[in-house]
Amino acid sequence: MKKYFYFTSIGFFLLATTVLADTAQDINAALRSGNFKVISSLFNASVELNLPGNEGLYSKAQAELILKDFFQKNIPKNFTAKHGGESKDGAKFNIGNLETSTGNFRTYFFLKKEGDVLMIKELRIEKE
Repeated sequence: MKKYFYFTSIGFFLLATTVLADTAQDINAALRSGNFKVISSLFNASVELNLPGNEGLYSKAQAELILKDFFQKNIPKNFTAKHGGESKDGAKFNIGNLETSTGNFRTYFFLKKEGDVLMIKELRIEKE
């Protein structure tokens, strides 16, 4: 019985780690293509945004409109993830570089678990 529990625990850990990695990869791909719908679907009910001209705590709906406007004005060409990490409580962050039609931006997003789901609590896109 102990062996079964041990292997089940390892399996659950690996599954949870894969889900965490997939969420960050989904966000990276959405940044690369400017898919604000995918990104905003992962926004928490309120999200801290720091985008050129928009800085503050916004509702999910407001943040989606702000991000949509950003991508319409700054058409993505590429996104490269530079650094990421995870805390013991499952929070995750990622730092990268977004190349757009108007220049390069340093990006940062912070994910935290809400129940069993990772949600974006903070998104920063700052001109380099």
